[in-house]
Amino acid sequence: MKVVEELRYLVLAIQREGNRLLAAELRPLGITPSQAEVLRVLRDHGPLTLNALGGLLVCETGNSPSRLVDRLVAQGLVKRGIDTIDRRYLALSLTPQGRALHRRIITAENRLHRTMDDRLAGQALDETISTLRSLADAFPTGAALARRRGPVLAHQEN
Repeated sequence: MKVVEELRYLVLAIQREGNRLLAAELRPLGITPSQAEVLRVLRDHGPLTLNALGGLLVCETGNSPSRLVDRLVAQGLVKRGIDTIDRRYLALSLTPQGRALHRRIITAENRLHRTMDDRLAGQALDETISTLRSLADAFPTGAALARRRGPVLAHQEN
């Protein structure tokens, strides 16, 4: 097996296992990892237009996560309002119910992160993160993650 092939499969294996563990943590909340990511991005960066939200998501490809947002609106977790900058656009934000669920999502994510921290104790992660970031930043989902880090943080971490 080539080194880059193994890297690709290792990343895939870790991603799938991490998503499985997160889904198990979120299941009692009645939400999927993709829905949780939308709520997290809206809480951290909102209100956002649909296209701006799409540009910050890793779980969705493209810039229009409309079906995902429609489900969250139907659940009463996200509301659509008029964008304050350009009234031609809708602005998405969390409802009070969405903000309350967001706090529970953070708790679930923190449990997953503690599990990962325990398994990675004593490992030097800075070089690994740098290597993965170099590869991810070449793709749209990596660019979305870089935008979420923000220009100052993204610059400091590179």
